[in-house]
Amino acid sequence: MISNNNHIKEPRITLVGAGPGDAELITLKGIKALQTADVVLYDALVNEEMLELAPTTSVKVYVGKRSGDHTFSQDNINRLMVDYAINYGHVVRLKGGDPFVFGRGHEELEFATEHNIPTQVVPGISSSIGVPGLQGIPVTHRGLSESFWVITGTTTAGQISADLYQAAKNNATVVVLMGLHKLREIAELFKAEGKANLPAAVIQSGTTADEKVAVGTVDTIAALVAEKGIASPALIIFGEVVALHPQYKLVKEVHDVVTAG
Repeated sequence: MISNNNHIKEPRITLVGAGPGDAELITLKGIKALQTADVVLYDALVNEEMLELAPTTSVKVYVGKRSGDHTFSQDNINRLMVDYAINYGHVVRLKGGDPFVFGRGHEELEFATEHNIPTQVVPGISSSIGVPGLQGIPVTHRGLSESFWVITGTTTAGQISADLYQAAKNNATVVVLMGLHKLREIAELFKAEGKANLPAAVIQSGTTADEKVAVGTVDTIAALVAEKGIASPALIIFGEVVALHPQYKLVKEVHDVVTAG
């Protein structure tokens, strides 16, 4: 049990979405929550500049959680969150993107509720929408895409999500999170549906200084990613909306010239 010799405040927990990476993309309500935090539990994908928003007296605890880095299990994080709330007061659980988009936010809420800790949720900008948008790729666009799917690349068992097989069959924009290491396999699903020429993009570390972008087609995207040295964290976008990206237009022009020649 975590102990604190200071005056104990009323325990409470706020789940805050930190957004996709750029520290300025956190919401005003998220900033206000951080400014009153006694403890901040933050993930690997959180921009650490945001920790400066919390009081200098607050406790900042890194709890990992990214692909290939599970420094703390979810059970451990749940217990830490509640222990700190009981012993310190206001805990801000700061999570990359939005807490409820593959963030296991509801599991944390349930655990807090089981221990009678009041909770609040502050939504964040999900990378699945914000990152493509900032690259000039709208997830929906009149005449191109009437809906979009956001799918995890792999299940907890390490298999490709069954939803991807269904997504490859329709005309919706498909955004795949945590799927870069399965990119070739995922691309094969789209090729099997006759979509080798469907526009595709991969964006690494969107909205940050480490951002890298590869734009091509289902048939070429894996090779482009390897050529550019793109690594996780990254998201994948399949759909006609990718053709709106300036790089795609250049790629298509080069392809058309080569084909004509």
